[in-house]
Amino acid sequence: PNVGLINSLAAYARTNQYGFLESPYRVVKDALVTDEIVFLSAIEEADHVIAQASATMNEEKVLVDELVAVRHLNEFTVKAPEDVTLMDVSPKQVVSVAASLIPFLEHDDANRALMGSNMQRQAVPTLRADKPLVGTGMERNVARDSGVCVVARRGGVIDSVDASRIVVRVADDEVETGEAGVDIYNLTKYTRSNQDTCINQRPLVRKGDRVQRSDIMADGPSTDMGELALGQNMRIAFMAWNGFNFEDSICLSERVVQEDRFTTIHIQELTCVARDTKLGPEEIPADIPNVGEAALNKLDEAGIVYVGAEVGAGDILVGKVTPKGETQLTPEEKLLRAIFGEKASDVKDTSLRVPTGTKGTVIDVQVFTRDGVERDARALSIEKTQLDGIRKDLNEGFRIVEGATFERLRSALVGHKAEGGAGLKKGQDFTDEVLDGLEHGQWFKLRMAEDALNEQLEKAQAYIVDRRRLLDDKFEDKKRKLQQGDDLAPGVLKIVKVYLAIRRRIQPGDKMAGRHGNKGVVSVIMPVEDMPHDANGTPVDVVLNPLGVPSRMNVGQILETHLGLAAKGLGEKINRMIEEQRKVADLRKFLHEIYNEIGGRKEELDTFSDQEILDLAKNLRGGVPMATPVFDGAKESEIKAMLKLADLPESGQMQLFDGRTGNKFERPVTVGYMYMLKLNHLVDDKMHARSTGSYSLVTQQPLGGKAQFGGQRF
Repeated sequence: PNVGLINSLAAYARTNQYGFLESPYRVVKDALVTDEIVFLSAIEEADHVIAQASATMNEEKVLVDELVAVRHLNEFTVKAPEDVTLMDVSPKQVVSVAASLIPFLEHDDANRALMGSNMQRQAVPTLRADKPLVGTGMERNVARDSGVCVVARRGGVIDSVDASRIVVRVADDEVETGEAGVDIYNLTKYTRSNQDTCINQRPLVRKGDRVQRSDIMADGPSTDMGELALGQNMRIAFMAWNGFNFEDSICLSERVVQEDRFTTIHIQELTCVARDTKLGPEEIPADIPNVGEAALNKLDEAGIVYVGAEVGAGDILVGKVTPKGETQLTPEEKLLRAIFGEKASDVKDTSLRVPTGTKGTVIDVQVFTRDGVERDARALSIEKTQLDGIRKDLNEGFRIVEGATFERLRSALVGHKAEGGAGLKKGQDFTDEVLDGLEHGQWFKLRMAEDALNEQLEKAQAYIVDRRRLLDDKFEDKKRKLQQGDDLAPGVLKIVKVYLAIRRRIQPGDKMAGRHGNKGVVSVIMPVEDMPHDANGTPVDVVLNPLGVPSRMNVGQILETHLGLAAKGLGEKINRMIEEQRKVADLRKFLHEIYNEIGGRKEELDTFSDQEILDLAKNLRGGVPMATPVFDGAKESEIKAMLKLADLPESGQMQLFDGRTGNKFERPVTVGYMYMLKLNHLVDDKMHARSTGSYSLVTQQPLGGKAQFGGQRF
């Protein structure tokens, strides 16, 4: 009965030494809320009188209401402020982290919130991540703790950065003695996840940037500037539209496909195993009997497809032949054998081919060879590439360590006099020009008048020699590990793994959802010019059915739509102000209204310089991101004030026009921005057809299911 039941820890909960779950509370004394925190289990909390985190306090942190809503003896009741002993630390400590990512959760029914938090796990990372305009403030924490981003281990300065690695020169105060003052972060590029989706990291930092410990330096899949970004912000309208959104169907605009908003990359792993059979070993040759030249033109001399090849269903990826048993030969075959020698007939073609319905690009090939079996040209070239990468990493680290050592020596030597050595005269002054004229190797031949400086030179030389030796040892160790054979299962001679990258655009039959359990299937993709548009001619991207809201009781999606419209509208207004080249003072005033007057925050915009205000405004042109935490979110009055500030109708509704006829729809429609996800239930993985195929041995009926290439019952 409880299959599929998942228990998640609440936010802030932890296990204590006895394995009990406990949650934090603030201590309250005589109605004064202190900053002291205690952790209690569910059994211990029953005896206390616990106020909610949203209880009203004055500036001295004293509870001001005559009666406070509390929990006591596992019941909900009200008590006088003097009786309160504890208070929750945060409104979101009653929900899990997954549920705390749903904005306006307090307006959603529990069943739909459960679907919403479960469906966020199934979101496929899109080609370009887009962080939500309406979030809850938890997105950054989740992204950092998920482990998909690259986080700085130590502070320092970015020495070099490219698409696949970041090199950080560590700050002097964070380097332990004897440690290398350099951190190298290799980024994961286009790697397959267990769900066949694509794991790819992109650097966010530039050369010369300063980073602190635990700063996010590179985005992973589904993260945007260090924030969780599972889907896309879509302009949506709630209206019935020609029956295309009947029963939770979703009507999309063609613009969504053209702009690759929901295009995802999937990586498939296909494996070919060469075994040692009773009749002899299976081989992976470059030419295969009875196969045309055209089928082999994507294979290299080792019989393996080359990286970058575009392949479709049925194409050969790895050519493999298996020895056949001696069969009774026909007279014709005997004659052929007598003429041409025994060649073509004693092996059969068992090549690895691309499965049906798959089309993509080969992005990686791995070859594993058993110890004692000769390695082919492809395996050797892959090994060489890996060794070059390792050598480059080690050299980069050494270059930075060496550079830092010579910089330290330079600051010690400049301003002193030479005793000789390296072709310098006695008593010659050291200047930057003199040192620049010497090669690094000659620095250690210098002789100084001061013994301390000579000792420092000797130490530096010993340190650099030691580092070089360490580096060579490390390289040889890695080289040895790479060159020894792989530990394969008994009877397996060689395994070739081919990785295909498949690009999938959104299409009818794909499943999409919002964050409130509002899921549906794409039914039709309409041309942009046919979609409903507003008086300015801006078309909507998605048309959802309004009947999906009242019975499901997830009204949070409507509030998200309204607040999303305000967020986007404010961004467009800021954009207009920048384009009209308005004064920075106007921008400052407008930002002050958004953040401090309506938002209720106390952002110190006065401390920003004019350039910083301009940079902030430029970053907000796509929309002003909002955070509405669970149980502590935006009020209706605040949403209306934001809409008014953005010069939009306070109802959140506007008059739309039918794109095909140009006529007005008969009543105003709710239009706004909602965060939509594409879920990992794609029609490409579910489509299946067969004519003849495999049959069950016993009943001689076709097998069932896509995996067995089975048939369908009528």
